[in-house]
Amino acid sequence: MKLKNILLPGLFLALLQVTGCGDDNRRAGGEEQATVSAVERLEGVTVPAFNADSAYAYVAAQVAFGPRVPNTEQHRQAGDFLIAKFKEYGAEVQVQEFAAEAFDGTTLQLRNIIASYNPQATKRVLLAAHWDTRPFADKDPDEANRNQPILGANDGGSGVGVLLEIARQLGQGPLPQVGVDIILYDGEDYGEPHQSKDVQPKQGGTYWCLGSQYWARNKHEVGYNAYFGILLDMVGAKDAMFYREEYSRTYAPSVVKRVWGWGNELGYGRYFRYENSEPIIDDHYFMNAGGVPSIDIIEFDPASDFYFGKYHHTMEDNMEIISPETLKAVGETVMHVVYHEPAPAVAN
Repeated sequence: MKLKNILLPGLFLALLQVTGCGDDNRRAGGEEQATVSAVERLEGVTVPAFNADSAYAYVAAQVAFGPRVPNTEQHRQAGDFLIAKFKEYGAEVQVQEFAAEAFDGTTLQLRNIIASYNPQATKRVLLAAHWDTRPFADKDPDEANRNQPILGANDGGSGVGVLLEIARQLGQGPLPQVGVDIILYDGEDYGEPHQSKDVQPKQGGTYWCLGSQYWARNKHEVGYNAYFGILLDMVGAKDAMFYREEYSRTYAPSVVKRVWGWGNELGYGRYFRYENSEPIIDDHYFMNAGGVPSIDIIEFDPASDFYFGKYHHTMEDNMEIISPETLKAVGETVMHVVYHEPAPAVAN
């Protein structure tokens, strides 16, 4: 993760038609906050309680495997663990196995893990995260660490931890009125090194987000679509701030409104900021390209040279930076959005 401010072919022209880039879009600030309508509620809905300690334990369980870098034994073991957990929590599980070429020519053996709840429901919501970790700490201030893989407690582990806890709650019931698909994308974080000046991206594409690129071209079900998608990436650091990312605002503005509305309704306004960030290439970019209007809940730090937390792609991305409070803010917010999504209207 992540390439910032790059508009890839296929979405470039569409984006130019509906939005612009620049400092004027960086912060919408108070005006929009003052006009946000009340969150939409369904009568009689019970939203299960999100257990922050459980989500934290799921992050720790992933980190215990070590770096989950594709083509390693730790990666394989962690993937098997995730598949087993979804099955334990009553999901219908599918695994997409595929090979993809990395920036350095390495062939990566990858797996997208898909867990479905209420599979008969025609109206579906897609929740996603990536489960692989960065093969090198290329932003680490210590040059000696820059060829070492990172543990990825936040960048990879946190989004998966939140989704595993949501899966556990879905397995216990009650289910929401819509079907829920959880996809853990592989190969998201194997992009070219930050310091590299001579590595050129593929023509018309990117080496990042390999799992979501594959899924967008090869859906796990023929004709699959979802009403909307929510991607979780770096959602566990202490005092994280989530800004409204530009591709999210462009392609799924109503979902941004609902997520940030519920986040603030639930008292998590210090996390869900009514401020805007620049466009970020992440898995949601390719979810949108695949026809699912999707947003990205991702930590953004406008004061950082890298636009993300100082731990990003360094050896500091370990359990010491993970906060149960942040995991709860994200998990509880997402669950309220999903459980208050109504079933499709029945035609007369």
